[in-house]
Amino acid sequence: MSTDQQRESGLIITPEGLAFAGHQLSRASLDACIKCTICETQCPVAAVTPLFSGPKFVGPQAERFRNGESVDHSLDYCSSCGTCTLVCPEGVQIAELNSQARAVMKAKKMPLRDRLIGQTTLMGKVMTPVAPIAQAALNNKPIRVAMEAMLGVHRDAPMPPPQSQSFEAWFRKRPRPTEPAPRGAVVFFHGCAGGYFEVETSKQSVEVLEHLGFEVLVPKQGCCGLAQQSNGLFGGATKSVLKLCDDLRSAGTDLTIISASGSCTGMLKHEAHEIMGVDDERLRDVGTRIRDIMEFLLDLHEAGELPTDFAQTELTVPYHAPCQLKSQGMGKPALEVLKLIPGLTVIDSNQACCGIAGTYGLKKEKYEVAQAVGQPLFDMVKATNSELALCDTETCRWQIEKSSGVRTEHPIWMIHHAYGLS
Repeated sequence: MSTDQQRESGLIITPEGLAFAGHQLSRASLDACIKCTICETQCPVAAVTPLFSGPKFVGPQAERFRNGESVDHSLDYCSSCGTCTLVCPEGVQIAELNSQARAVMKAKKMPLRDRLIGQTTLMGKVMTPVAPIAQAALNNKPIRVAMEAMLGVHRDAPMPPPQSQSFEAWFRKRPRPTEPAPRGAVVFFHGCAGGYFEVETSKQSVEVLEHLGFEVLVPKQGCCGLAQQSNGLFGGATKSVLKLCDDLRSAGTDLTIISASGSCTGMLKHEAHEIMGVDDERLRDVGTRIRDIMEFLLDLHEAGELPTDFAQTELTVPYHAPCQLKSQGMGKPALEVLKLIPGLTVIDSNQACCGIAGTYGLKKEKYEVAQAVGQPLFDMVKATNSELALCDTETCRWQIEKSSGVRTEHPIWMIHHAYGLS
């Protein structure tokens, strides 16, 4: 790999192979693999396609023979859902090893598509001022067919829904609470999707937090770099995540940071360090202080500090916990909080993955695989409630809604409704 390729990818390649902190951490777990094949049996991708050789084969097994680049290109069909790492009884960082090896493999020839779909903030800034036109274009079949031919984004893949107003614009212009906040201040991290495409989720999050007595601070903030990281662009992703840490720290270094974007929260808590090897005090600080909003509400409840004067809600809804949420090791806090709403019955999907895996399911060559992975979930959602489902992360909600036809909201939507804030 050339020096320029190494610089762009953010990888350090030596004659002995990869040499960066994240890889050393993952490789240290390698010899704990006992070849039990639990990861193979639980992999949602290997279960639906022969194109992927399986997490053990391309991960711990192949890693022993790798010297930089992987020779097994089925590795690119790993969706990075993280299930293999979660189920490994020996603690081998299988998903992390696979992500690192794939980044090396792709660095020599990075598709234009994979560069573009990592520019999430740019997409939001471009589409917001012309949201109705952008939405019409994304719904236009000939345009989508052309996108597939030119960029390799599948014509039927779910797309981010453009909004006419960004969250930042709403937050800046809205009437502020006149009463002092008895519980003090918290910082809100909205993420790219929450800033431009899932604006209502961000609004509802802020309104719930203010209803609970918190002052919500929203510093100007950029992208966490997750989409770049998942496409092997570690260099750009590292710059993005450290700049974001500076942004969030500008509001105060002693405040809890709360986010309704489960995938972006995972980048700050886990991926940036464990996959890319970012070893920086700013990331450690932010990663320690950030909380998923449902995790935060559960913490309040367990401390006896969450008001439970929820409205009676006679409803049964399916709930899917995304892979990015599970990888953070917090359990399923949304399920516990939603149980507090009288009359509400929440059914856990108990499915491994919806298939989208960030940008994985958008790609022409992986779309059918992603659909096959998610099909049991789509069936479960439709069978449980044909009108409403709940899920914590944006791309998973878009995938479920597009593939099942069922409106899919963040769990905070239900909390917002039950508090009478809608």
